[in-house]
Amino acid sequence: MQNRFEIGQAFETTVVAVTDSTIFIDLSAKSEGVVDRAELADENGNVSVKEGDKIKVFFTGEVHGEMRFTTKIAGGKADKEMIENAFKNQIPVEGHVESEIKGGFEVKIGSTRAFCPYSQMGYKNKEEPSAYVGKNLTFLITEYKNEGRNILVSNRKIGENEYNVQMAKIAAEIKEGTIVEAKVESLQSFGAFVNINGFRALLPISEVSMERISNVADVLEEGQEIKVKVIKADWKNEKVSVSLKALMADPWDTAEEDYPEGTKIDGTISRITDFGLFVNIGKGIDGLVHISELEDVSASTNLKKLYKPGQKMSVVVKEVDGEKKRIALQTASSVEQDKTASKYMAEQDDDGETYNPFAAFLKK
Repeated sequence: MQNRFEIGQAFETTVVAVTDSTIFIDLSAKSEGVVDRAELADENGNVSVKEGDKIKVFFTGEVHGEMRFTTKIAGGKADKEMIENAFKNQIPVEGHVESEIKGGFEVKIGSTRAFCPYSQMGYKNKEEPSAYVGKNLTFLITEYKNEGRNILVSNRKIGENEYNVQMAKIAAEIKEGTIVEAKVESLQSFGAFVNINGFRALLPISEVSMERISNVADVLEEGQEIKVKVIKADWKNEKVSVSLKALMADPWDTAEEDYPEGTKIDGTISRITDFGLFVNIGKGIDGLVHISELEDVSASTNLKKLYKPGQKMSVVVKEVDGEKKRIALQTASSVEQDKTASKYMAEQDDDGETYNPFAAFLKK
């Protein structure tokens, strides 16, 4: 079979199968290439790819009729020619971090020594310099001079490339409007951070519940698994916002039927403004008692001195606009008071008497 690839040529393809020793990749035209399984296995032997995954490889040549590829050049097997070829074709190489020296690290690739500056070691979650010494890491050769006597390598570029590939994959899955599974990582005063396939997204406190809440811990707990809707995805700045509220039924959709004009309700003051009181009359429903509806107050009255959030208030529905999510309220006697009065009046009617407060007092 005639080779269609040059040594070192990069090739993005699909994993066809994973066996105990080999990873087969699709070369089209009814042919397959092979990659050593060990290249993509961790210390426990677990492989990081599966059938159907996309993978980037580099052609290393044909051996006994097999088209062989690599994801990186193994450091122990690297000779001068392979290292030069890796530089020219930007093939990742495996290197052993020998020691920390002035300005960075001495790295051994096969029998060849290279230098990795501090700035080019690690990416994102960088460790203390001493933590890298003694490890086998993957590098890109950024400079190759004096016939290999002066070699510069970068581990950071490997991390950047892997991160960009991972972010592109996540961005394809987490799009605005999609509903995804998430796990609550931490609770904050402004909301919660949730994990979506390894990406950290923000669930703002305003998107946690239909009701106004002041403490996220009243609704969520760390480790809890939830479904959320992606409401904003800014991948340029790697910021994603999600909503739990968006998946809940909106009580305003049926507000006009649930709270017809004239309905009397015992509510709770949820918010106090200069122009009136917002009163919660149902889950996720706050109505406004305008200052003009309050007795013994004027437009200049400081309502916060007369009322407190959480205070009970009986109101009557004046007007409902479900589309604009507005309900106008006015104060009223409590529903409980009305029930008590109605019951007492009914008892008096059963005696066949007209209600007389003084007569009722004499009967006691």
